[in-house]
Amino acid sequence: MIDNASVEQLKNNMDIVDIISNYIEVKKAGANFKANCPFHGEKTPSFVISPAKQIYHCFGCGVGGDAIKFVQEYEKLNYPEALEKIASMMNFSLAYTQGTSDNNDARRVLEQVQAWYTKNLDAMPVSLKYLRNRGITQQSIETFGIGYVGASQELMHFLSANMLTIPNAEEAGVVAQSERGGFYARLTERITFPIYSTSGAIVGFGGRTISNHPAKYINSPQTKMFNKSRLLYGYSKAKESIYKNKKLIVCEGYLDVIMFHQAGFHEAVATLGTALTQEHLPILRKGEPHIILAYDGDKAGVAAALKAATMLTASGFDGSVVLFPDGKDPADMIAVGQVQEVANLLRHGQALIPFVIEMMAKSYDLNNPREKEVAFKAVKVYLDTLSPIIREAYIAHASTALGVNEALFGEQVKLEKTKPRFDSNQDNMGLLNIIKTLMEHREFIDEVINFIEPSMFGKYDALFTAVIQNQENANLRNLLFDESIKILTKEQLIRELSSFLYVFYEKKLKRIPLDNSLSLLKKSFLLRKLRGDIMPRLKRGELVTYGF
Repeated sequence: MIDNASVEQLKNNMDIVDIISNYIEVKKAGANFKANCPFHGEKTPSFVISPAKQIYHCFGCGVGGDAIKFVQEYEKLNYPEALEKIASMMNFSLAYTQGTSDNNDARRVLEQVQAWYTKNLDAMPVSLKYLRNRGITQQSIETFGIGYVGASQELMHFLSANMLTIPNAEEAGVVAQSERGGFYARLTERITFPIYSTSGAIVGFGGRTISNHPAKYINSPQTKMFNKSRLLYGYSKAKESIYKNKKLIVCEGYLDVIMFHQAGFHEAVATLGTALTQEHLPILRKGEPHIILAYDGDKAGVAAALKAATMLTASGFDGSVVLFPDGKDPADMIAVGQVQEVANLLRHGQALIPFVIEMMAKSYDLNNPREKEVAFKAVKVYLDTLSPIIREAYIAHASTALGVNEALFGEQVKLEKTKPRFDSNQDNMGLLNIIKTLMEHREFIDEVINFIEPSMFGKYDALFTAVIQNQENANLRNLLFDESIKILTKEQLIRELSSFLYVFYEKKLKRIPLDNSLSLLKKSFLLRKLRGDIMPRLKRGELVTYGF
């Protein structure tokens, strides 16, 4: 049970605006703050937060209460769980009259494992050499708590020797259970980067392989403490500078953040192996900074910048885009002493809205009237997501970029008959959903590549190949603009693939008896394999290795 005095101390230290803004976007409105209510759908903000009274109230649906009540309702937690959640956000240690909480035990595991990781680094010359070669100083290693983890059994032995239980380690995301029932370390043979909440409490780890593992970087799994879609690496160290300088630099990885900070750009943060999402907006909104998207200039960086810029501008953010030239990333440039060049790039980034318009226009062949028509539709739909005044200000820019008359952007222009870029029948949409998902979540590729191959994708085989091999393909960027093509979760991807493969093998089943190139023995084997093994497994939702 949580000690009452501890609860009162927590209440006295919490700020309702800070707590709620971790979940939804809030905007200053006089002495109060306003937001769209998260408990009922609305477009006009009627959800009001009072910092003076430390309460919230929605004039639309009538909900209201304090910060604890909000977390209870939003997270669907009971009262003690909500207290523990808020304490975790605030890096506040609750006192208990009996025993301890799961979160406190899991946090203790993370803290002790982190201390062990940092000690391991000095004994691992290969990791130290890698960090030194990337230009990272000893001071940065210590500031960011960089460490090293070896073989799985080493971590398991450490947990046992320090009386850290497996259930608590699993709760912390440090270990996982195998199919055979045993447990293993989630991170092995990797340089480690501790990940902290906005308040500075450790919540998980990232790891960079030094053994040529195909997954170069991996993060802790989602836990009660760790949700990568709501966290930004380095934010707890950057927030003071962000608030002071009204600037926030979003880059692509741990090393970019560390090198930015090392060079004096203390406003740098990074997403955690995922694209910038709507869930990141509340944390980006804090302090109302100018957002700088500082991405690599390769095709993946351009695509990520375009997606982020589109989302940010539709949500009313101000900012700019900096694409680092010649295949370099910020960490590379800083490592070779090009700090002033980096500073100049950051100062002269392209504003978000012109960047989006120009990148959309470049995605199409504007010399082809049909392509130009589709490009116009994409840009007009984008402009319509902006406020009327902002939209009006950029119509001339869009007109120039596309080479069309400004009058076409008027409200009276209808777009319903504009030909879509991709066929919209159900089979094609399933394939395109898969391709777009792999494009957005490259970490899924290693998990599905054994089950599919380009020829299965028919007329979209070139798109699939381009994604798998990380090649340039003009049509890939167009997938970003087509809202009818969805980005799937991992579970949805597996279901979509198993359904697609079932149909694929069902067609193959019908063609085998007609294939004169196969012997009767081979036909018999393939038919038995499909009917007795592959088809039943696919019907159960399993994925089956492509073998013929």
